[in-house]
Amino acid sequence: MNYVEYKINKSRLILVQGDITNQVTYAIVNAANNQLSPGGGVSGAIHRLAGPELWEECKKLGGCKTGEAKVTKGYNLPAKFVIHTVGPIYSGMPQDKTDLTNCYRNSLELALKYNMKSISFPSISTGVYGYPVKEAAEIAASIIIEYLRTHSEIERVRFVLFSEEDFNTYRNAVREILKT
Repeated sequence: MNYVEYKINKSRLILVQGDITNQVTYAIVNAANNQLSPGGGVSGAIHRLAGPELWEECKKLGGCKTGEAKVTKGYNLPAKFVIHTVGPIYSGMPQDKTDLTNCYRNSLELALKYNMKSISFPSISTGVYGYPVKEAAEIAASIIIEYLRTHSEIERVRFVLFSEEDFNTYRNAVREILKT
């Protein structure tokens, strides 16, 4: 299993190749659709393992706009909470970067608001939404490193990357920003 850890002020940024549904953190982030419905991919796996109560709670939230984030309980997941965020469907327009940046920032803001000490992120929008992984990794790493430099209340942020290729891409993006 691929694993690497970086210290940023009092916080740790961890990259791991694995399955986000089995992460033991206060929250995992669901790369959700606008309806917050189960769907496929990461979202479908999270909903399946959390159990039907997750979908019942999601229905009460009234959906979620692209770039925004909402929080629910984690139910049967190891994580206590699920932060749902809707990434952009890649179009190559400048708004894509803004929306993806907002996904990460708004998820971190919810973690801070609810006093969550750790959070695990997937690679948002890089599956069926088509965001190029290299660009997405640079955006994600940049916003999270910037955030951890000023918010040490969040002790651990973890990128959970499904493939070795994605792991290596994210690791390279983090190394570039940290100049390691």
